[in-house]
Order: sequence, then structure tokens, then C-alpha cells
Amino acid sequence: MRIRRALPIMLVLAVAAAWAVPSGAQQQGEPGAAAPAKPAQPKRAPAKPREATPKPPAPLAGAAKPTLLGQFGDWGAYTATPGGKKICFALAKPKSAETRPPDRPRNEPYMFISTRPAEKVANEVSIIVGYPFKTSTEATAEVGATTFALYTQGDGAWIKNAGEEAHMVDAMRQGESVVVKGMSSHGTQSTDTYSLQGLSEALDRVAQECK
Repeated sequence: MRIRRALPIMLVLAVAAAWAVPSGAQQQGEPGAAAPAKPAQPKRAPAKPREATPKPPAPLAGAAKPTLLGQFGDWGAYTATPGGKKICFALAKPKSAETRPPDRPRNEPYMFISTRPAEKVANEVSIIVGYPFKTSTEATAEVGATTFALYTQGDGAWIKNAGEEAHMVDAMRQGESVVVKGMSSHGTQSTDTYSLQGLSEALDRVAQECK
């Protein structure tokens, strides 16, 4: 089960890199990545260590460039063909992303719900949190009054009980928001709130494209 679920870690990183923020907008990049020149700034205290996300594997980064199928509220529906295998997915960024202690730097989080026909996988929920999770810890996803346990690996999280995944997706289709909570390897606690506006329509479009 965990081997099957390891694939989206690479896919979502590659897709997110290709899907990145439009040119000219503010970006949160990988440590050491090239960045636009900025005006000189006054000297400040040394920055806190960045809890970095691993870089996407080079072969996937080029192959997984996504095509937008449609934007539905806060969710985009996309298709991509990494390694020659078609996938479809709904993707969103959180409406709010908080850390404790506050203002800890991290890469941008995403929620990614994928359908991969070649693997007979539909509506698999993956979360990229933007930092490596603390080893052997779980995260949670709260939809209304229901809390789903998530297992973590690297900077990714998936529902712990795969048998509850369809229930989670149904709850998200009918809900207003999902709140994801976790802890980084440096002890930073994060709370990310995703709007669910448009998710149902985005998943319908994904299902239409990847039958």
C-alpha cells in the first residue's frame, strides 16, 4: 500500500513546479534556487533555517507539465502525462497557512486529489505540506466535525485508513473547508485551511477526462 502511494510525492512536486505562480508574482522557491533580483535591503538578523521540500526529480519535472482543464472556484482540474501515463487531478492551495511559532519559512503547501487510470487509482488525496514532517508522526485532516488521520512520509501526507478515503472525498465534496494539521521535523506546528468551493465540479471534470 505504501509503495503504491509513494508515487504522488514525486508527481505533485513536479506538477507544482510546473504549475507554479505566474511570472511576476511572489514565489516561494527551493533553497538555493535562482530568484529575481531584489533591491538592496537593510541588514537583518540571520534568517531561521528553511524547512525545505526535496527538489522534484529532473525526469518528472519536464514530463509532468500539466494542462489546465478548468478552474472551478478555488480548485483547478488538470491533466498531465508523466512517464507516458495519463493522470488527472484537482489541485488547490490553502486559503490560510499558519505556523507555530509564527512566520516559520516553508515552501508552498498543496492539496492534490489524483486519478491514475493505469494504476486503477481514483480520487487519491495527497497533501504536500511544504516541509519534512517529523518522523513517525501523523497529521490530521478535519472536514466539518469529522477528523481523518493521515500518515506522513517526507513532506507528504495521505489518509491512514485507505478504506476511509471515499468517505473523506464525499465529505469534502459537501463541506466548506478542510483543515490540515501537522508537525515538522523542527517541531513547527502547521495549520492549513483549504476552501472546498469548486472541488465537486473539479473532481467531476477530472472523472470525465480520466474515465
